[in-house]
Amino acid sequence: MNKIRILGAVAALSLTLAGCGASTATDSASSGKSGKLRIKFVINGNLGDRSFFDSAYAGLKKTEKDLDYSLKVVELGSDRTKWSSGFEDAAAGDDYDVLAAGTVDTVDFVSKLAPEYPDKKFWIFDGSVDYTGKSGCSNKCANVYSVTFKQNEAAYLAGFLADKLVAAKALPGSAGNGKVGVIGGVKIPVIEDFVIGFKAGFKAAGGNPSSGVLVQYVGGDNPFGDPAKGKQIASAMYGQGAELVWPVAGSSGLGVFESAVSTKRYAFGVDSDQYKTLTDPDQRQTVVTSILKNAGNALYLAAKANKAGTLAYGKPAAVGLAEDGVGYVDNANFDKLVPAAVRAELKAQAEKVKSGAVKIPSAF
Repeated sequence: MNKIRILGAVAALSLTLAGCGASTATDSASSGKSGKLRIKFVINGNLGDRSFFDSAYAGLKKTEKDLDYSLKVVELGSDRTKWSSGFEDAAAGDDYDVLAAGTVDTVDFVSKLAPEYPDKKFWIFDGSVDYTGKSGCSNKCANVYSVTFKQNEAAYLAGFLADKLVAAKALPGSAGNGKVGVIGGVKIPVIEDFVIGFKAGFKAAGGNPSSGVLVQYVGGDNPFGDPAKGKQIASAMYGQGAELVWPVAGSSGLGVFESAVSTKRYAFGVDSDQYKTLTDPDQRQTVVTSILKNAGNALYLAAKANKAGTLAYGKPAAVGLAEDGVGYVDNANFDKLVPAAVRAELKAQAEKVKSGAVKIPSAF
């Protein structure tokens, strides 16, 4: 199976760790006496999303096997009121050398804690601290590595592919009305970056994003963990004529695949290869491709550089198509649903984005 910029499938073990409340799971011995570098992965949510956090977890698990790190996972659950104390407790422990966290929701926690523990290292992915020291980080985050993803690049390819598919009436049962949907978790810059990139790609392929791209947000108290709401929104979009829907909403997006099965429509996955991570065979068949944000790949590379002493702390990093930080899945289902001519056009667009020949708007 051929994939473009894809991390390996998430280990099935990650799904068994999912829960609804704060919990701690130790994946291997985390003793400084072992001589291993110790990573503590603090999740503002839970494993089992078959998407973003599971992708990050898979990359960190790979560091144990390949790079001789030890890994400890702390799941804080979806109750935001417990995140601050959860991060404080995790940072206060002496059972880690590196504390890793993800999403913009963790930036303030890392910014506060990093100066308090100058002998520890902090990694934040899909978000960046303020290295000027003007907004938190009294030590200018000299012990923090931040990596963000150029999700607008991958989203551009998603929009380009979506228009080409609906314009060609390529998907089985196509009504040929040229409509697709995007479901965001909540309207914040990182999610808007997906939406803006998608619309730009849809337009570049010849579509009209104003009339052809339906956009809605999950919102509420748990925007990235409400599959029922995701299903409800997707069903409404399919009812309005959308031929495929792309969720950018963590585990809320799992409801989209349920709706796609019942309406006999299609979807794109996000962050991980959801054709692989979904367990329902009917849902898997609805996944045309997955638009990847390779959190696990970025963390694995960070771990490799950290061990070599070359990881650049104290300044931000950003990865996109050229760095294999984002991309899309090209597998047997993709080949079955996407005509060869469209696959060739998409690949050509990806090369143009990598080379800088195509400039994509961003929310940042």
